[in-house]
Amino acid sequence: QVQLVESGGGLVQPGGSLRLSCAASRFTLGDYAIGWVRQAPGKEREGVSCISSSGGGTYYANSVEGRFTISRDNATNTVYLQMNSLKPEDTAIYFCAADPLCFVGTPAPYEYWGQGTQVTVSS
Repeated sequence: QVQLVESGGGLVQPGGSLRLSCAASRFTLGDYAIGWVRQAPGKEREGVSCISSSGGGTYYANSVEGRFTISRDNATNTVYLQMNSLKPEDTAIYFCAADPLCFVGTPAPYEYWGQGTQVTVSS
């Protein structure tokens, strides 16, 4: 059973930064694409970024392009999402998800999901 565990969320002021981590277990990163999906209250889940199974492709939603960076560490089987220049509209629960394919935008029908980590951007 694929397991994904997110960490790194929290409260940050507008303009600040956070780095989310997704620790994967019971599979290797080369088996699946890994995406970050967020869900704000009352809104549909939105894929914001994804890194392909090969690691050679990275994809971003328009809303985060230039501010967020996805990366992975094969040695520790961990995927990161560096979030800079955060805005109040980035407030959401952020999920790490895995699938053979990358999904950015909506829908984001990943096969496996973590439990999510809350990110709140507020002054």
